[in-house]
Amino acid sequence: MNKFLIVDGMNIVRRIHAAQPNESDISGLKERVNGACQKLIKYHQPSHVAIVWDGNALSWRKALYEDYKKGRKPMPEALANGLADLKTYLATHHIASLNAEAEADDVIATLATKLVNMGGEAIIVSTDKGFCQLNHPNIKQWDHFNQVYLTVEAMEQKLGVEHKQFIDYLALAGDSGNKIPGVPGIGPKSAVELLKTFRSLANIYGSIEEVGSKQATKLEKGKQLARLSYKLVQLQLDMPLNANLKDFRLPRSN
Repeated sequence: MNKFLIVDGMNIVRRIHAAQPNESDISGLKERVNGACQKLIKYHQPSHVAIVWDGNALSWRKALYEDYKKGRKPMPEALANGLADLKTYLATHHIASLNAEAEADDVIATLATKLVNMGGEAIIVSTDKGFCQLNHPNIKQWDHFNQVYLTVEAMEQKLGVEHKQFIDYLALAGDSGNKIPGVPGIGPKSAVELLKTFRSLANIYGSIEEVGSKQATKLEKGKQLARLSYKLVQLQLDMPLNANLKDFRLPRSN
């Protein structure tokens, strides 16, 4: 069975880079990132590995909602200038890059989904909680920095909702990290309570007369933002990959 290690490039590289005392000095970054990848390969023993990078094109989320990810700290200039060299260096160590046109998340989700649909196994290396919506027994998520799997069960416990309610929860409560608005005035606690009672976003709006008047008013005012947020948090599973599986196979000696 093919076992594909899919590394969220900027998720791991920016964390490693931020740990350096001098942000303008990236001379040792290549070795540190490669060291992290080799450690991941040794631990997970994949047959294939890819590191997926964000592109510079306008993402469909940004086109849909201009404030998406607004206010995020830009990539340090030295890191941005050194990415091409880093990708080349990783390639010489059998870690091939896959470049997304815009956001890497959708490409990672597409790659993982296609692989498991072919009977393979995917391990996504990222701390991004959005990947938890990929509920498949052969898709796992690994937090490299804490050396733990990020499980659906742990996320259910953390958020207080069931897996099938994750997207509904974020549509209501929003996601401050990505500047996804949610419904103004409906915070995490209210979102959990509403979903426990009504089970889904559609049911909440279909039974709005049964919701308390204060919350009902907020929900009615925020209906369009709830719909927008629902779209924004969903991963796309049909992105063009323009790559072949064989491009990412590791040599057997690894």
